[in-house]
Amino acid sequence: MKIPISVLVVIYKSNRDVLLIERADRAGFWQSVTGSLDTPNEDLAFAAKREVFEETGITVEQLPSGALRNLHHHIEYEIYPEWRFRYAPGVTKNTEHWFALEVPDATSVQLAPREHVAYQWLSYHQAVQKCFSRSNGEAILKLFSANETRSE
Repeated sequence: MKIPISVLVVIYKSNRDVLLIERADRAGFWQSVTGSLDTPNEDLAFAAKREVFEETGITVEQLPSGALRNLHHHIEYEIYPEWRFRYAPGVTKNTEHWFALEVPDATSVQLAPREHVAYQWLSYHQAVQKCFSRSNGEAILKLFSANETRSE
């Protein structure tokens, strides 16, 4: 059974292009890297690194220190009814913790074909519009509004 605690990792380049990946089980459902913890006490940053590698082939440990940032924000959302069978009976909500990962412009992506079938690098404005999940779009906006505040 899945643990109802997950991570969402917005992967982006220096030009603010954002990586979106299309789910294999839902055509047209584009999202950032997401995934549940493997154990209830799994470290959130470790889970984020694991999910990034599993879904994109990107090894966070090979990137510059600080490339992965915890955005120190989490949300609780209702699990889609058609996906609740993956969780213990009666579980209807998931807590998602947001991370950001800046990658070099030449980063290659190797999708896990059982999970995702396509990927795109989009401007962050386009990515917000393409995400099937409103909260995924909000995470992207939060990342770039925070970056704009820091650079002023």
